[in-house]
Amino acid sequence: MPVARPSLVHPGAFEAERHYYARALNAQLHPLVRYFFSLDNARIVERYTHLHPETSVNAVYDALRYVPRWYRWGGTDLLHVAAMRPGAERGRRKLVVIETNSCPSGQKSMPWRDEHAEQAGYRELVERAWRPMLREARRRLPAGGLAVLFDKNPMEASAYAAVIADVMDEPVALVPFYADDPDPCARFVSAGAPHDAVLEVRGDDGAWQPMRAAFRYVTQRPWSRIPPVSRTLVLNPVLVCLAGGRNKMLAAKAYDFHNGRLRGSGLQIAAPETIWDVDVDQVPAWVERLGGLAVVKVPYSNAGQGVFTITDADELAAFMASEHRYDRVIVQALVGNAGWSSVGRDGRLFHVGTVPDKRRQIFVADLRFMVGAGPEGFFPVAIYGRRARAPLTRTLDAGASSSWDMLGTNLSVRQDDGAWTTESERLLMMDQRDFNRLGLGIDELIEGYIQTVMAVTAIDEMARTLVNSKGAFRHRYFGRINPDDALSAEVMR
Repeated sequence: MPVARPSLVHPGAFEAERHYYARALNAQLHPLVRYFFSLDNARIVERYTHLHPETSVNAVYDALRYVPRWYRWGGTDLLHVAAMRPGAERGRRKLVVIETNSCPSGQKSMPWRDEHAEQAGYRELVERAWRPMLREARRRLPAGGLAVLFDKNPMEASAYAAVIADVMDEPVALVPFYADDPDPCARFVSAGAPHDAVLEVRGDDGAWQPMRAAFRYVTQRPWSRIPPVSRTLVLNPVLVCLAGGRNKMLAAKAYDFHNGRLRGSGLQIAAPETIWDVDVDQVPAWVERLGGLAVVKVPYSNAGQGVFTITDADELAAFMASEHRYDRVIVQALVGNAGWSSVGRDGRLFHVGTVPDKRRQIFVADLRFMVGAGPEGFFPVAIYGRRARAPLTRTLDAGASSSWDMLGTNLSVRQDDGAWTTESERLLMMDQRDFNRLGLGIDELIEGYIQTVMAVTAIDEMARTLVNSKGAFRHRYFGRINPDDALSAEVMR
């Protein structure tokens, strides 16, 4: 585990070279992507409803004007797929939500929209989402400073600290906060109920200093050391992680509930068929139900950990033989090639993939879409893509590349010492070279934006149900709606 050493970031500390990949600094944003970011929500609504006449104009406006109570910064991972089913839907392309992230990366990979605005999306998120939250809550906040907590992605975490220092015109504590750290430099202290806890950060002199607000980039079991809600304002609070931002179990339920509320509007969160609350010993039966092809996910992991693509008996056996930290998993329809994808209740989905390269190889790629939300609703912040390590094959031949190498797109790799590295060679930026490889147009970007907004909204609605009228986390209710004793035992009280 890396050594935890907090630092103080002062106004004027932002240096672009420290907070972007070199490729992003030297890249030109693709004109089509630039044009998408120039569209306001009203124009997006008009275009979307023109192409989807079955959709209520008011429902789309309401979706984009929604102001989340808890979830003001989010991102989704989307797959560009085609459907194989009888009737009019056959061959139709769409973007489906694979998961939602409550600490999404992406700023360091995004070419600038304005070459003179080097803080770019970092500043937009701080000014349009972070600062309004502080203004709304200022009378309820404890006295104290500002902090950025992180356990990975120091490139972006330090950028947020520098931008917050500039916007708020005060120093910001940049604080590593790792899981299982025997001597952490951050803690939450409460003299009463857990939701009254105040974040304290240890300074160079060893003294603990209270914080009135914190920006959080803590991703590994954050609920083990950060309470779901606190008196210190946290963006995003751990409540959001538990409600679906880092909990695929509740995310699947949140999408289902939200789709129920949208019934009749023409809008719907699109996601592969998902079976939740599955005991590990039930996994083989569900894999068989999906035609022998499935994805099994540990619901509370991230960065590509705890995801198992099952395409044969050996991969199923490997999953069953692995250690299981939690009691429950989710089983999801596998999206593969046209000849080998799960057959679920909605038919079969297969990857559209990248445009063939010079070797005529097609790769699975996803799209990470980051959004923020302020007093006037949602706005897009950043986009990037990721491709798999190995090309997608037409058949699942013995001895060919593993299914994970063909289907897994996450770039994060955890090292033996607990630190993280990134396989940035598989990154697909929104520049004039990489974007064309994705085979996407303006309407796919609009669809991705709306799918992301709905997914974030669904999780925010779930988060609202997990807090009582006094502002306290409903532990017992959470245990009923997410019946996993191993997870419940980890949640800080």
